[in-house]
Amino acid sequence: MSDVPYPISSSESTRPTLRSWLRQKLWIEKFYNVPGISILLVLSLAMGWLTVTYGIVAGAGIIATLIGIPCVYAIVAKPSFGILVLLAFAYLLFYLMRFGLNFPLGTLMDGIQLMLILGFFIYQRAKPDWSVFQGRISTMIWVWIAFNFLEIVNPAAESRLAWVYTVRSVAFVMLMYFVFKYQIRTVQLIRTILKMWLLLAAYAAGYAFKQEYIGFSAAEEEWLHSDPNIANLLFIGGHWRKYSILSDPVAFSYNMVIAALICVALISGNLKTWKKYVLGVLIVFYMAAMLFSGTRGAYVLVPAGLAMFGILNYTPRVLQFSIVAAILMVILIFIPTSNQTLYRFQSAFKPSEDASFNLRKANQKRIQPYILSHPIGGGLGATGVWGQRFAPNSYLANFPPDSGYVRVAVEMGWIGLFLFCLLMFQIIRTGIINYYAIRNPELKMYCLAMTLSVFALNIGNYPQEAIVQFPSSIYIYLMAALIDVTRRLDQEEQKKLLATA
Repeated sequence: MSDVPYPISSSESTRPTLRSWLRQKLWIEKFYNVPGISILLVLSLAMGWLTVTYGIVAGAGIIATLIGIPCVYAIVAKPSFGILVLLAFAYLLFYLMRFGLNFPLGTLMDGIQLMLILGFFIYQRAKPDWSVFQGRISTMIWVWIAFNFLEIVNPAAESRLAWVYTVRSVAFVMLMYFVFKYQIRTVQLIRTILKMWLLLAAYAAGYAFKQEYIGFSAAEEEWLHSDPNIANLLFIGGHWRKYSILSDPVAFSYNMVIAALICVALISGNLKTWKKYVLGVLIVFYMAAMLFSGTRGAYVLVPAGLAMFGILNYTPRVLQFSIVAAILMVILIFIPTSNQTLYRFQSAFKPSEDASFNLRKANQKRIQPYILSHPIGGGLGATGVWGQRFAPNSYLANFPPDSGYVRVAVEMGWIGLFLFCLLMFQIIRTGIINYYAIRNPELKMYCLAMTLSVFALNIGNYPQEAIVQFPSSIYIYLMAALIDVTRRLDQEEQKKLLATA
């Protein structure tokens, strides 16, 4: 990834800053006078008294407030900072929770998103740009959000509270697409996002190696043995499946595949040789760590993603690479082995011999009549944790969807499944169109990386639930936004070149 600053449009350079507006309104107009300074003096004395009287608790609370307020300001006033914070927390959320922090980190994520949305509307008020709501992806997102809210009146729903808890993670998070699309204004920010993304993925891969060869931490061991159901899912063939710093092995393995595909796309670009070698090492590192997860669905994503890469980026060199990769894949699939990790990898390509796959297939066959007879499904949150909590005796509460598409079909009916597939189709379609339309090689490379990532996640959404858990639930809308942002930046560059020609 190049370090040369990318040109921005003239509208970007004259964009009013929220910082100057807040400084004028809050400091100069409110506190830069005798009453204001007196208030600040009283507050400082009060903080000293609280610390002396109540000790470390009060001191910690004051420190948290003093840190929290600037952070809130920075997230609202500096959207690039807020976006990086959101993306970092999405990746590290479960890792922090395992430290035993007695804090609602999920609510913190909601708060960061809310602050980013607030900053979005403040900037829109200062300089309106409603074009972010235009386009095929934007239209389908609005349709999908509207359909989610329509589910509140679903007559088949057993619980309205399940809808309340579910819509937050299904519809609310999709608004981040508009925030990303509006606030990501420079290629430098895209570079920073991708560098942080790959570094977080590298840390996750390294932590999986630690779990595999050194062992789990005391807190992880306690969690693994806290519920027999956890062992049933994660202890297979005398070996624990690894989940690294993420919520579960599925989320971990899928994110390793996505990081590897991004590296593949970046290698195809015009980078320095040493950077390509680094990306090549990262691909091997991510793939090796992914094998520790024991997630068969992730194994299929690798050849699927590479096949899409070969189709979109066809060259003689890519063809040679694809042939070599295919030969290696065939060898790995059919070579005799007693290694449990490699055996589980091979079983992903022989689904008819897999008992769990056959069980899922039977469950899907069993639920088909219900889906066909309920056009808008059984209501958001009807299955899984919220269904068991709010309607434990319902027909769907104990049904294991085991697939993102099946969950959508069960909870939102065949109409909801059609709309969801249409949304994902529009994202991938736009990515392909933009990839061929973009002229800037660097932006073309980034668009390809995001398109491959969305494609792979949609393949993975069939055998597993690929996009309902952090960080994928946030990152997939970042991918969709970057597909549009890269095209917009390229168009701005071409206009600037024509104006100076």
